[in-house]
Amino acid sequence: MTTPAPLSGITVIDLSRILAGPYCTMVLAELGARVIKVETPEGDDARRIGPFMENRSAYFMSLNRGKESIALDLKRESDRDILHKLLEKADVVVENFRPGTMEKLELGWETLHARHPRLIYAAASGFGHSGPYSERAAYDMVVQAMGGIMSLTGHPGGAPTRVGTSIGDIAAGLFTATGINAALFQRESSGKGVKIDVAMLDCQLAILENAMARLAATGEVPGPLGARHPSITPFDAFATGDGHIVIAAGNDRLFERLCQALERMDLATNDLFADNHLRTSHAEALKDELESVLTTKPTAHWLALLEAAGVPCGPINNMAQVMADPQIAERNMVITCEDPVAGTVPMPGNPIKISGVADGASRAPAPELDQDREKILSEL
Repeated sequence: MTTPAPLSGITVIDLSRILAGPYCTMVLAELGARVIKVETPEGDDARRIGPFMENRSAYFMSLNRGKESIALDLKRESDRDILHKLLEKADVVVENFRPGTMEKLELGWETLHARHPRLIYAAASGFGHSGPYSERAAYDMVVQAMGGIMSLTGHPGGAPTRVGTSIGDIAAGLFTATGINAALFQRESSGKGVKIDVAMLDCQLAILENAMARLAATGEVPGPLGARHPSITPFDAFATGDGHIVIAAGNDRLFERLCQALERMDLATNDLFADNHLRTSHAEALKDELESVLTTKPTAHWLALLEAAGVPCGPINNMAQVMADPQIAERNMVITCEDPVAGTVPMPGNPIKISGVADGASRAPAPELDQDREKILSEL
């Protein structure tokens, strides 16, 4: 017997577009919330961002699966009246406009809170609703650059490198979803909604778990290190006879196991590598020693040997290999949507597994623009 998902019965009005807000509301939908996506008459810009499958944006489909859609022109008073009727029955509204936009539409926090006191108002923007940058526009690349993460990404001396996913938007979406869940819990006792103000730039700083600590501890500005961890060694990608392997020997015991498996116990007793601090200070020298062995045989050989020895390691998979991985399949992390035009569309699954709550192998597809207008209006 399955139990309802945690947010069953919660209704979210999603005014957001592109990525940060839609990612947040996708997470809420995965947790059981009903998400009504309010789009402009032209639709979310993400509908026109590739890659495309049969002229459908796979990008849009993956972020908006299972949601409902109604098109409203919020510059028109009659459409704002419809929105207010939706908000009367809703628990949460999510927007990711530039600060000030909602106020111009007479839909800012103060206005909505006075009219709908139980409504939780969640805003995700580039720089937040305060500070000298608050009215600036921002995209993922901008906050990756300004928030420090690009200064840590790539190889020493290399060109500035963006993280390979839109971590600026996604981190903001996740933090906004976290704030919403906390606000829903708080409302159980207070009876009132609150405003949640999440800035993409703030979120970039919040996820730099090591860089700020290093700057504070050493006074040195951290820079890119390639795949290497800044303070744990060996914790890096290493060349093998036919590619690369990652090894994460995070303590002395694991380092000793690694040396034993590679038949290089002399490294474990070498004064240069006697503890983690010394290994990190001599990381390049240690990498040369390890690769002198690892390059003699293929990756598969070392994976089998090191896994048997209990040394954390792994291959560097491409996306096709990830999607074919049996662990990914067992955890239901590749699900599908049956889109009426694009057909079967694979998408990332829900990583939050909750006991008793069903985690199906498929999801309802993303809606057509204004698809659910009649149903939504009939409920009002």
